[in-house]
Amino acid sequence: MAAYDLVIRNGTVATAGDVVLADIGVRQGRVVALAEGLDAGEREIDARGKIVTPGGVDSHCHLDQPMSDGSVMADGFESGTISAAFGGTTTVIPFACQMKGQALRAVVEDYHSRAEGKAVIDYAFHLIVSDPTDQVVGQELPALIKDGYTSFKIYMTYDDMKLNDREILDVLSVARREGAMTMIHAENSDCITWLTEQLEAAGHTAPKYHADSRPSPVEREATHRAATLAEIADTPVLIVHVSGAEAIDQIRSAQARGVKVYGETCPQYLFLTADDLDMDSFEGAKCICSPPPRDAANQTAVWTGLQTGVFQIFSSDHAPFRYADDKGKQIRGKDASFAYVPNGIPGLETRMPLLFSEGVGKGRIDLRTFVKLTAANPAWMYGLYPSKGTIAVGSDADMVVWNPDQRVTVTNSMLHHNVDYTPYEGMELVGWPETTISRGAIICDGGKLKAEAGQGQFLRCATPEPAAVAS
Repeated sequence: MAAYDLVIRNGTVATAGDVVLADIGVRQGRVVALAEGLDAGEREIDARGKIVTPGGVDSHCHLDQPMSDGSVMADGFESGTISAAFGGTTTVIPFACQMKGQALRAVVEDYHSRAEGKAVIDYAFHLIVSDPTDQVVGQELPALIKDGYTSFKIYMTYDDMKLNDREILDVLSVARREGAMTMIHAENSDCITWLTEQLEAAGHTAPKYHADSRPSPVEREATHRAATLAEIADTPVLIVHVSGAEAIDQIRSAQARGVKVYGETCPQYLFLTADDLDMDSFEGAKCICSPPPRDAANQTAVWTGLQTGVFQIFSSDHAPFRYADDKGKQIRGKDASFAYVPNGIPGLETRMPLLFSEGVGKGRIDLRTFVKLTAANPAWMYGLYPSKGTIAVGSDADMVVWNPDQRVTVTNSMLHHNVDYTPYEGMELVGWPETTISRGAIICDGGKLKAEAGQGQFLRCATPEPAAVAS
């Protein structure tokens, strides 16, 4: 009888703490041995010349999320998690989104019904709080945090989602008392509204003007305000999808003062610029997201933030709206103002390969930093570590075997999401996930899906421990 269910042999094993040459022994879905020369496994993978990392934790993605404008996300939990798995991600944390007037508990129950029996990898839920009534703040939110929904997102923009400063403080006080993690979308709503009205009055409605309606100072001011509110409430916050230098400076300044402010960025801020919104006809709508991509100088600032520890998390912010779809980017038609285009771009499957190729492969970051940003830190921040985010005895056997030499030209036809485009079309990457393993089961191998819908499990999160996040 084999000593292990699975052995990954002779691989370069990378975690947030170390990079070693070792075998990995798996039994009953968990890592039980990490050493050289392990005994035989019932199944073996020869990882000689390959790199083995923990399965990715994409802690900011949107799947089957109801939208107030009537738009529809193309990816639900099945297609979305399949796409994630092929990109090396083994845990996703999408959002149970509260609309005005809804009870949070009902929102969570609805989101479970959307997910049940569909995911091929494990998943947890963040909450989105858009209506912080006395009932929500005093009873529902604390109860849900105790039930394992230990993180939530709040918005400083979007009319149907935004909270004012007093409401933000009310919610942050709950987070402090209950030990939850608050994610903040930091953009100044009034400035955006004013700029949008000015642009539309001048007839500037094409997709490229989206970037003009949300310039860097809009993000800078809101990031400063979010950090100030976190300092007043004395509770950690994560500023999500940070786009460039001005917001980075605010986060770095707060961190230097000892304020518990963390940073997250996304591929679009490394690989896209505002010029990508200025394509022929309506094509630029494909790259509308908020905050918008900036310019090459801001891309450099984001890379520096990843290298110097300003950012703890690298997520996709996957928002799967199809382009040629009257429920997607063209919900108001091709002549619509940029203000009515659903915000967000797809990226679940390409998140880790992009950072591996252009970060690790080009010497911008090392393997340990790659693991921190894509797996270990989000697992820590959202109360899933050490079951997720590492390769260690006792952890879930969630792993990715990378072929560091595989050359891939990204095309939408090779991806597994249900979106009709990728903003990274034609990019040439070096390094790609060859095998993805979830709880010891091979779910993707050699470009073929080996998993079934419903194989993924829902995860209740522990109270986060942000102080342990590695910079």
